[in-house]
Formats: sequence, structure tokens, C-alpha cells
Amino acid sequence: MSWKNIIGQKQQIRILQNALETERFAHAYLFTGPEGSGKESVAFEIASILNCRNTPTNLLTGSCESCPDCLQVHSFMHPNVEYIFPVESALLDTGDTAKKENKRFTEARERYNALLEQKKQNPYFAPAMERSMGILTEQIITLQHKAMFMPNEGSKKIFIISQAERLHPAAANKLLKLLEEPPPHVLFILVSSRPEALLPTIRSRCQAVRFSRVTAQELQQWLKENRPEILDNERSLIASFSRGNLRMAWELINNRDSNPSETATIVLRDKALDYLRKVLSPNRFQEAISSCEQNAKNLSRGDLTLFLASLLLFFQDANHHSINPDFQELNNPDIANAIDRFTKNFPNPDFFQISTVTEDAIRAIDRNANPLLVMASFTANIKALLLNSSTQLLTR
Repeated sequence: MSWKNIIGQKQQIRILQNALETERFAHAYLFTGPEGSGKESVAFEIASILNCRNTPTNLLTGSCESCPDCLQVHSFMHPNVEYIFPVESALLDTGDTAKKENKRFTEARERYNALLEQKKQNPYFAPAMERSMGILTEQIITLQHKAMFMPNEGSKKIFIISQAERLHPAAANKLLKLLEEPPPHVLFILVSSRPEALLPTIRSRCQAVRFSRVTAQELQQWLKENRPEILDNERSLIASFSRGNLRMAWELINNRDSNPSETATIVLRDKALDYLRKVLSPNRFQEAISSCEQNAKNLSRGDLTLFLASLLLFFQDANHHSINPDFQELNNPDIANAIDRFTKNFPNPDFFQISTVTEDAIRAIDRNANPLLVMASFTANIKALLLNSSTQLLTR
């Protein structure tokens, strides 16, 4: 990816660059911070630098991104780099050839490969198989065996453990033994958004690097420098909708249409606002229920998250406008008239509770809750909260 493609995290990058330049790299790191802050992207950049054939001339620029080693790292095929994340136990029946040939194994392998392909398309995506019980003991045993062998032509073997907080207790204890007596040619990078769930003994044996949520300004600046074809208005929308989550931002960037007025982001926002109008119109509530069911069924989890996020941003705009009608930094400046009508029709809503309910729904979708149940609960809650503040209708 090279350092120039890392969004934000300037201080964290300087710390790691200095460790590389002075050859004082720790044997194990724990990268922590919010989901979508780019922790794994930095881990893979380090893996690329330590194996890149062209890098050592200038560590400040990072990997070259084009040599065979860099290409292998980012396609998950480099012999010196292992990427571990929660998988299904069906993939770990390594001793029985018959098991490897059965339908259960084949289907699990297809799901695993699909997740890796999604990771290739979106470097901020953290894969995890839905039927997984976490990072299993067998995965760490395999890691132990691979740690015994010297790297191929590179200086280090790098083990990147995604969602390390999901280590099974037995797996965590086996990893701890490796961290207590690490082979000199191995570098461990544990990545976690919930480091408090890790064994304290594991945390104490890793050098922690805390990542922060990327700001809207940092994302917009990166887009301006690296994606100049994206216009100002669209850059603002991407930064607002992603809310510092680079996984979401990357999806928005790569699903965009060449016409900013027809981007997937704006289409989803308009769909969400149409749903909200139905929810708040007494004669259209049955339509709202139908819309709720259709959205839960037809939208992907990513799109459903954006759907809810667009409502959250709309509510934020309404809150700002109700406090200061001349507020100029709206998330949705192109629908300022709709925001003004909303604040007039619903003058005293509890925006804190509304935002809490919306955030809870987004988190539930992200954690694989049933979309229909989440949306049904959200619909009932948001209707009660808003209609309690006013009996007037939301109109176009």
C-alpha cells in the first residue's frame, strides 16, 4: 500500500518508521483502535516493507507496491506472511483426506476464499466466517509449526492476527507461549478493536500502538490528493457518511458513479428519507412496514448500515439547524429545505435518544444481528420518539 496511501495516523506511522530505521522493531505489536481505523492496512504495509525488494532505499516512502514480493503480500500468497482470522472448524480437519473432499469442507473453503477476495477489494475489511467460534487452537498450532522455519529470502516471518480478541482461550494460551519465547525471525502483529478482551499476559508481551479514528478532514485531504476525480460535494458526503470508518469509506469510494448526483450514497440516503416520511405519516405506516421488510431483505449489511447512517446524519443536521437556523456545515447541504421542513414539523425531538437508537441499530447490523428484527425495532422506536414530539407530518 505504501505509507502515502495510509489515511491519517501520522504519529503512529512515525513511531513505526523510526523503529524500522533504527532496527529496534519489537518482536510483537498490538495494534488497537476503533473498527475501520486502518490498523490492518498498516500491519500489511510493515509486512510489505520487510519483504519488499526495492524498499530499503527510503523507509519513509514505504513499500514499492509493484515488486513480486509486494504483490504476493497483498494477494495473501507470500510465504513469509501469514494472515489469521476467525474461521470455521470445518477448514481445520487437516488429517483426514476424506473430510477435505466432503461437501461441508468444500463449502467452507468457498466462503473462506470469498472473504479473502473481499479483503483484497477492501483493505479495511476485517474478515470473519459467520459460523466461526473464534480463532481456534488448531490455527495457533499451525502458526507454531510455521514459526519454526526461517523466512524465505526475507528478514522476518510476519504473523498478522486479525480480531485477536476472538482468540479461543486454549488458542490464546498457546500463543502466549510463543510470545514468551519468540523466535528471533518472527514478528507478531495482533490487531484488535477490543484489546481489553485479550489476556493481560498477552497484552503485556506486545508493544501497543493505539490508532485513532480518522477525521473527516484527514479523509477529505487524502481523497483530494489521491482521488482528484471525486468532486468537493461528493468528498464531503463520503467523509460524512463513513463517520471515520475507512471500511465504509472505501466501499463508498469504489461503488461511486461517475455522476455525483447519482452516487450509491445519495440513492441510499433518498431511499432512507422516503422510508422516514412513510414512518411519520399516519396514513402510510403500512407502507413503512413494507419498506422496512423490503430493505431488510434486499439491502446488503453494508448498504443497510449506510441506510441507517444516512438517517443519523440527517438527524444531526436537523439538530444543528434547530439550534442555529443559519448553521452552514450541514452533512446534507443539498437538501437544506427538507431539513428546514423537518425542524418546523418536529420542533422538540430528543435528538440524543434518537441518535442513540440509530447508533444501536447500526452496531447491531455490524454484529450480524437479524436485519429484519433490527429494522422492525428501529421503526417502532423512531416513530415513537418523533411522533411524541409533534403531531404534524413530515412532508416533502
